[in-house]
Amino acid sequence: MDLNAAQMFVAVVQAGSLSAAAQRMEIPLPTLSRRIRELERELKVQLLERSARGTSLTEAGMRLYEHASRGIEALAEGEQAVMSDQARLKGRLRLSLPPGFEPWWALLRAFQQQYPDIELSVYTTERRVDLVQDGIDVALRVGTIVHESMVARHMTTYRHVLVASPQLVQKLDKPTSPDDLHRFPCAVWCRDVSARGTWQLGDQTLEPRPVLSTNSYLHLRSLALAGEAVTELPPFLAAAGLQAGQLCALLPGHLLPEQQVHLLYPSHRHPSSIVRAYLDYCQSHLAHHLGVS
Repeated sequence: MDLNAAQMFVAVVQAGSLSAAAQRMEIPLPTLSRRIRELERELKVQLLERSARGTSLTEAGMRLYEHASRGIEALAEGEQAVMSDQARLKGRLRLSLPPGFEPWWALLRAFQQQYPDIELSVYTTERRVDLVQDGIDVALRVGTIVHESMVARHMTTYRHVLVASPQLVQKLDKPTSPDDLHRFPCAVWCRDVSARGTWQLGDQTLEPRPVLSTNSYLHLRSLALAGEAVTELPPFLAAAGLQAGQLCALLPGHLLPEQQVHLLYPSHRHPSSIVRAYLDYCQSHLAHHLGVS
């Protein structure tokens, strides 16, 4: 098999289309298309389904991609090991983060101080990205992992906290049960505009009538600090307000559910030395930056 043609094939899969791969590899589109057709003729199978929306893998193409991508990445890593100073990792790391993870930025700054030659490209979104199609090396994911083609490394577990300003609590009296929250203005986190926010408080599920619902925990924190609503926050977003007395925790006997945090990378992609360094660094330094164990 022609190694260059196999490398082009892997690039097409990762870029999502022939034109995107040609641009990324800086080669003419007709040349790339011809080399892929030659590879298909050599193997006597169709590897790609082509359409106006891009390309998708056939069953044979998926099998080839799983093996070829590992081999090409291993060769690239070997080339890097031979040609570069092994004491200094160099290259680009493409990451995906949820927008509200403020402390992770401090973690990334510290990571770059230790590895100054690693260029970080960070994409923030609530959308569950497709790592291969979106060109992401590692994604931070909160919640249940359902994608079987991903490797998930567990980072930490925490619970959100229900908070309000002391002024709002003093005005409406401190709630002693989840049902007491119906007399409070509430603001809830929702993934999209069609969803209804609920709070699982211990063994009781509460569906507040929110004055506002949003997918921004940062805005929810602003509302709570302003005394405008009760809301739930990740502990690392509530910590400063709680310590300064600007927020108080409500219903500590009715705990919100645990949240699992993982870092994901594709199972068919052998992790590079840069990815491994990032995974290991996050695991060993997370507690300090996130304020959770």
